[in-house]
Amino acid sequence: MGHHHHHSHDHGHGHGHHHHHSTNKTALFWSFLLISSFMIVEVIGGVLTNSLALLSDAGHMLSDAVALGLSFFALKLGEKQVTKNKTYGFKRFEIIAAALNGLTLILIALYISFEAYHRFLAPPSVQSTGMLVISSIGLIVNIVAAMILMKGDKENLNVRSALLHVFGDMLGSFGAIIAAILIMVFGWGWADPLASVIVAALVLVSGYRVTKESFHVLMEGAPTQLDIDKVKEALLKIPAVNELHDLHIWTITSGYPVLSCHLAITEIGNHDDVLKRAQKLLHDDFGIEHSTIQVERAENGCPNPHGSCN
Repeated sequence: MGHHHHHSHDHGHGHGHHHHHSTNKTALFWSFLLISSFMIVEVIGGVLTNSLALLSDAGHMLSDAVALGLSFFALKLGEKQVTKNKTYGFKRFEIIAAALNGLTLILIALYISFEAYHRFLAPPSVQSTGMLVISSIGLIVNIVAAMILMKGDKENLNVRSALLHVFGDMLGSFGAIIAAILIMVFGWGWADPLASVIVAALVLVSGYRVTKESFHVLMEGAPTQLDIDKVKEALLKIPAVNELHDLHIWTITSGYPVLSCHLAITEIGNHDDVLKRAQKLLHDDFGIEHSTIQVERAENGCPNPHGSCN
């Protein structure tokens, strides 16, 4: 009786999840198309008008386009069936994609700051009219992209980071608009590198955040939205459970927490009953659909009452 493993996966509300999934895919796909096409316009515009603010905004848009493309690709890959040697399918890919994207953002930000420093020393002449036109269109493109993404599922790490990117982009376009107006009206050449430094700071912050979140998942860190002590407390309250050990909670990909633990039960406890209750509780109260729980009698489970055995 001691080592009886039981595994459950609830398929009760799979349908709703799938619906979200396809909405996310459509939202990511269209905003990806929109932003990557405009990014090309912005690069050309930045070169022609000699505006670093436009180029840095294009850099930001490039990172967005990459983020959106990767997220879309990750959702497509995540649909691939589980294989023999990848027992969770390809769900991890989206986290690796997020990590790479975060690192790219940090590099772009450092490069823009480096360029801006040289421009502060010797501000070049910038064609402010062209800059104003392009940055204004950029702002509109970002607003449309944000509206498309809002239709997706905001809980998904990919959709959320894509939205953050687009909001950062809006600020970038806004900065370029203000810089263009300052150059037009007052001839302040330094407004251009200043706007690009502000964009670089935004890019750096979002890069750092995305990298940190994805590394946390890759390091099998506990899901940030779950309080482990609360999970412990709830499991120990189940009748007949007298101790819990080897509790592990980690994340496979965004919104996919997984748990495994050993529950030691008293003489009178019914193995199947405890198991059912534990899985229902994890699913209903904590949203953990995937749990592996080993239920054992206290005396033949773990010789050490503090549960240090594996």
